[in-house]
Amino acid sequence: MFTGLIRELANVESFSNNILTLKSNYKPKIGDSIAINGACLTVVKINSNSFSVELSPESTSLLALENYKNLVHIEPAMQMGDRFEGHIVQGHVDCVGTIIKIEKKGNSTDFFISIPKDFLKYMIPKGSVTIDGVSLTINEILKSEFRLTIIPHTIENTLFKTYKVGSKVNIETDMFARYIYNMFKKDDSLSWSDIDRIMANY
Repeated sequence: MFTGLIRELANVESFSNNILTLKSNYKPKIGDSIAINGACLTVVKINSNSFSVELSPESTSLLALENYKNLVHIEPAMQMGDRFEGHIVQGHVDCVGTIIKIEKKGNSTDFFISIPKDFLKYMIPKGSVTIDGVSLTINEILKSEFRLTIIPHTIENTLFKTYKVGSKVNIETDMFARYIYNMFKKDDSLSWSDIDRIMANY
C-alpha cells in the first residue's frame, strides 16, 4: 500500500531483460515493495550503490515504459504506524493515459489527460487519481479526458516538469471508486450523487 507521495526521483542505470536498475538515496532490502512511476514492484537485487526490480510480462504490457528512463518517481510501501497522507494507492496501474493539453492558469498549470473510456467511469470530480505514482485531485471530468491543476511545487519536484503534449503516463484510478462502482453497477438507477448520499450514512 502506498500514499502517492513521492519519496524521491531515482536515476535509471539500466533497463533490459525486464530488470530495472535504479540509483537512489533510499536503500531498500531484497523483497521490499516499491512503487516506481506508480507501479508496485519487488526489489530482487541490491548492488553497491543501486538496486534492481523485475517487471513481469503483465507489467510491461500495461505500463508507459517510455518513462522508465533517466528519472523515475519512487515511493516505498507504507509501514504500520506511518503517517498517512495523499490517498490510498495500491500500485496497480489500470491504464496508460495521454497528456493532450497543458495550459498555464495563474500560478498553476492545468493538465488534460485522456484515458480509455472504460476507466473514465471511475473518475469523480474532486476525487483522487494517481499519475505516475503522484496522488492528485481531479478537477473536472470531460467526455474522454479529465483535468488536473498542478501547483508549482509539484511540478518542480516531480516528472510533471518533463511532460509535454503527447506524453504517456501510468494511471491508477481511485480504489474506492472502483469498489463502489462494481458494488452498484447492476443497478443502473444509481448515480454518483446517490452513492455519495449512501456513503454519507456511514
